[in-house]
Amino acid sequence: MTDTRGQQPSYDTYNGPLPGERPQGQPGGPYHPPQAYGTPEGGTQGGQTGAVRRPRTGARTTPRTRKARLRVAKADPWSVMKVSFLLSIALGICTVVAAAVLWMVMDAMGVFSTVGGTISEATGSNESNGFDLQSFLSLPRVLMFTSVIAVIDVVLMTALATLGAFIYNLSAGFVGGVELTLAEDE
Repeated sequence: MTDTRGQQPSYDTYNGPLPGERPQGQPGGPYHPPQAYGTPEGGTQGGQTGAVRRPRTGARTTPRTRKARLRVAKADPWSVMKVSFLLSIALGICTVVAAAVLWMVMDAMGVFSTVGGTISEATGSNESNGFDLQSFLSLPRVLMFTSVIAVIDVVLMTALATLGAFIYNLSAGFVGGVELTLAEDE
């Protein structure tokens, strides 16, 4: 076989820097890679110090919004159950508090005494006083009824949300799930 490259230099007598070493004329400070856009004379740019570049004329100055199309392929039923349980507990507490506040406002306005007097006159006879609305709609009785409704709501909402997650997973297997387009704000 014949070497057709011609005469090759001898590397035995090479005195230059090896790869990764600095040439002998450079100081031993930190390494600064070459810059694509050098700064003008004097090291400043437009009267400003630092490495801040101004956009070129005609360049886009509004930030670009990145968008991503994602697909909700599966909803974990256990996590859906935990979240729906906590949210339904919060909704149940809000229901009980709202019923108590509403009862107190209506009692302060005299709604129960006015309506109760009208009902007792309409249902009363000579021997009996009729139906007593104020004792029937007392605050402890209203709060007990509201608490029972709130507990039933907690159980039903948790069960329905978990069942909904199972049904979503089944339907997402057939049609691919719900597609979302998310945009990043800058």
